[in-house]
Amino acid sequence: MISLTDSQKIGMGLTGFGVFFLFFGMILFFDKALLAIGNILFVAGLSFVIGLERTFRFFFQRHKVKATGFFLGGVCVVLIGWPIIGVVLEIYGFFLLFRGFFPVAVGFIRRIPILGSLLNLPGISRLVDKVGESNAMV
Repeated sequence: MISLTDSQKIGMGLTGFGVFFLFFGMILFFDKALLAIGNILFVAGLSFVIGLERTFRFFFQRHKVKATGFFLGGVCVVLIGWPIIGVVLEIYGFFLLFRGFFPVAVGFIRRIPILGSLLNLPGISRLVDKVGESNAMV
């Protein structure tokens, strides 16, 4: 079992609450306040989980500048008060930031009994394989 430090446990909680508030804010027709709270909690939780220095290095790598710009720009746009545009920018930036992780996540999900069966359906499997291939090349 993986042992977590106290700050990592706090970070997991903050990240979980951040994802909850983001999801709940989108369900409630892009509520500005909930999305702003979710963004702040998500970024704070991420920095608690992996540490401030590693978070900074992750976001500000030379080849991830565009992705970081879209993600953090989307956070700023949500905080300014344009939630739909901000969320679209954030989703695009999130996809660019974490695209190297998607093939690993898909491989893990394919080993889960029910979800693996869904990912192996003909149309879905082709789509997931195409996304995994394009991300593995980068």
